[in-house]
Amino acid sequence: MKDINRTKEQIQFCIRGELWDQLFGLLEELHPADIADVIEDAQDEVQSRIFELLSDETKADVIAELDDSTEADILEELSVEEISDIADEMAPDDIADMLSELDEERSEEVLELMEEDSEEVRELLQYEEDTAGGRMTTDFVALPDTATVKEALIHIGSLKLDEPVYFAYVVDTNNILTGYVQIWQMLKTENRQKPLGLLAEENTLTVTPDTDQETVARIMSKYDLSSLPVIDIEGHLLGRVTVDDIIDVLEEEASEDIFKLAGSDDAELEDPSPFSSCKTRLPWLLITLGTGFVTSMILKGFMQSITTMEVLALSFFVPIVMGMGGNTGIQSATLIIRGLALDSFNEKALYRLLLREMATGMLMGAICGSVIGIWARFVIGSSTAFHPAFLALSVGLALFSAMMFAAIFGAAVPLILNRFKVDPAVASGPFVSASNDIFALLIYYGVTFLMISVLPV
Repeated sequence: MKDINRTKEQIQFCIRGELWDQLFGLLEELHPADIADVIEDAQDEVQSRIFELLSDETKADVIAELDDSTEADILEELSVEEISDIADEMAPDDIADMLSELDEERSEEVLELMEEDSEEVRELLQYEEDTAGGRMTTDFVALPDTATVKEALIHIGSLKLDEPVYFAYVVDTNNILTGYVQIWQMLKTENRQKPLGLLAEENTLTVTPDTDQETVARIMSKYDLSSLPVIDIEGHLLGRVTVDDIIDVLEEEASEDIFKLAGSDDAELEDPSPFSSCKTRLPWLLITLGTGFVTSMILKGFMQSITTMEVLALSFFVPIVMGMGGNTGIQSATLIIRGLALDSFNEKALYRLLLREMATGMLMGAICGSVIGIWARFVIGSSTAFHPAFLALSVGLALFSAMMFAAIFGAAVPLILNRFKVDPAVASGPFVSASNDIFALLIYYGVTFLMISVLPV
């Protein structure tokens, strides 16, 4: 790691001094992923200049590692012929990903110039990017079930492959997937005339091209698969999704959920425009602002029922009760949203889950309520209009109730949204936070007024 960091420092020195020959030598020492980092970190005006130094083969590897925004900027500077030369060094699925960054006219021009794989790429481009079809590659080994082990090994040995092959898919005469056979199984088979159809294992795990990429990632993660075949509704083998693509999907989906929970969007990382960021964030902030209006009306209503000194005494603890309730709700919501994303819950577990969140909220509320009660009794109570013991009891009980409610509410909202096919990550965070502010305030003053009516203050 130290060597890479030192090399990157030397690269930055060469970029600042426009020492392009020395820079070329340094870039040759780096992995394509590290070269992509160098390009992304560089100023916009020199990104294309750095990219031009690379060979077509290295360009192909680097393009696959760049973020979408930088990739689009670099492709915009290249001619159709240059893009076509790069595409000739890429796998069909990577070509499709690259061409998706171009407009339809330029994409078609590149396809017409390509020496091979153009038809496969056209087929891949018809699928949505976030589906199995959009993620799959057509680079795989498929053998007929009538082929013998000897014929299969000879065929595999004759292929010019960029990556090692560990297994081959087995298909019938109609290209319908019937199973798969691992290379080591063929190598240890003494009867080399044995048909693959008798040796192959049945392939029970498949997806269709329109399967959501998150579902694909979940299947591959659960069953520890290095690749997953993609078939059409009739069972014809179309391609496969590989584990390297799924690693990217898992990262993208996790980031997407985090951004949604905060009422933001990952596109903000690539778009420097403050107006774009404002457009994304403002709707949820307006909801929070509306919540503020509601809480102010609640405060106004309670102020009309008690004296100014009592209002002042109670106001000391409003930020604490609202803040603790909001944080508790967000914790529960985040836990449930992540569990839903990982498909960790079943119908039977939901009731038990809500009970657990209620118990957790009660336990945390009891601890925090006791702490704030002691603080109110011995530090704040003597300087307010209320009896110290009364203030301690009302504040402690209110915080306990608010945190218990927030834990249940925070867990329930994502589950309800998910039941109605609404993405819980989109609305849960801002909605739970805003709602808990209102309910925490109602609980706080409600508990206080209830105690005022039954206990001496």
